[in-house]
Amino acid sequence: MNFTLARYVLQFGVSVEIASIRSNHNYFLLSSKNRKFTTTAIPVCGHSGEEVLVVVGGGAAGVYGAIRAKTVAPKLNVIVIEKGKPLSKVKISGGGRCNVTNGHCVDNKTLAERYPRGYREFRGSFFNVHGPMDTMLWFSDHGVELKTEDDGRVFPVSNSSSSIIDSLLSEAEQRGVFLQTGKAVTTATATAGGKFLLKLEKRTLNLVECIEADYLLIASGSSKQGYSLAAQLGHSIVDPVPSLFTFKISDSQLTELSGVTFPKVVAKLKLENVQRNIPHLTQVGPMLVTHWGLSGPVILRLSAWGARDLFTSNYKGVLTVDFIPDLHVEEMKSILSQHKRLFAKQKVLNAYPTEFGIVKRFWKYILDREGICGDTLWASISNNSLISAARLLKHCTFEVTGKGQFKDEFVTAGGVPLSEISLNTMESKIRSHLFFAGEVLNVDGVTGGFNFQNAWSGGYIAGTSIGKLANEAPLKEGSI
Repeated sequence: MNFTLARYVLQFGVSVEIASIRSNHNYFLLSSKNRKFTTTAIPVCGHSGEEVLVVVGGGAAGVYGAIRAKTVAPKLNVIVIEKGKPLSKVKISGGGRCNVTNGHCVDNKTLAERYPRGYREFRGSFFNVHGPMDTMLWFSDHGVELKTEDDGRVFPVSNSSSSIIDSLLSEAEQRGVFLQTGKAVTTATATAGGKFLLKLEKRTLNLVECIEADYLLIASGSSKQGYSLAAQLGHSIVDPVPSLFTFKISDSQLTELSGVTFPKVVAKLKLENVQRNIPHLTQVGPMLVTHWGLSGPVILRLSAWGARDLFTSNYKGVLTVDFIPDLHVEEMKSILSQHKRLFAKQKVLNAYPTEFGIVKRFWKYILDREGICGDTLWASISNNSLISAARLLKHCTFEVTGKGQFKDEFVTAGGVPLSEISLNTMESKIRSHLFFAGEVLNVDGVTGGFNFQNAWSGGYIAGTSIGKLANEAPLKEGSI
């Protein structure tokens, strides 16, 4: 394999000298006389006259976009710069299984509704270009067998995120994508010739590198790095706030229910500083009790849709839960009255209506909140107590005092506004040849594979657009 230098320049006013030249690999090393830092050119596969794409971020969107760009334009020099380990978020997602996408949302409108930030914009052609089925086909074609679980979440059959990581890195290597890790792009400026001059740093080695790129794809997730680069190039940033998190609840008795799950509840969130009615702050789905509060899909969806309002409310509010949503309160009163007649001589804690689909520990919690002793016989329970218990099951309130962290997701709401990019190409409306993909944009999805689908779709569209532009560009003569 031949390596060539792809238009690297120094622009820091530091006196440099050529320390060594290695002609067999055709690259050179520059070091400063004052030894404050060293600048090293990155070797790139290809010919020196061809264009360069630099991808900032080696996550799902960045790697997928780099592969697509190299697939469309094989002669394009593609470099991915990642400050940490590539695809690290892919590795830990889904408890280490990697929730690749969601297989139940094939309609664009239905799919778009899974994005609290982006649901209006995504109703268009965004997922038509590369949707969940396209993602599943891509991985299947690259040797990863997938399975769709009952809730629509798609995982590799291996139940290991390594299957996804290996397929992506293998394809990137075969296509000739060059990956640089342990380095961060700290500054980006647009040159008079329409290119991008990037400064890379590796502080552990006191190393600084400069590279000039024809195309720049920022796919750095929710890191400050990407926001800073976007701002340097003229974009505005919607301040990022956490999304997808659990609720801390002020209720000492609730902690005794840790581990109890409810297959279906209706949960409504009322926030202290929000007076308007927000339909999405009512959600239906499974819920889980944790040792600090409440979690599960219904809570995570509430946290995503209410991310900004929760932030402004300092994560304080009131959560109202209907634990028996499929029964009307009058039906529940009737069931309890009948139960009282049938089990009059039994203790109220030991004999409870199976129609409610609840566990004994939770029934005890309801009794305790109503001040009913579990050793009381059903015959001794007043009708008013039965009515109060039914109402509590239908309208149980909890005080939200803060947020926890959802261990499998690290998602934020905020980033580059979608109004500043063209979704059909992922190119900036402010700066030509600048592209964005993934969570660096003000887009976030609920749990279930939707955040990764945004990354795959955005990366694919950006890579396709860049590849087409590179194919249309005339071959440059020589290199700097």
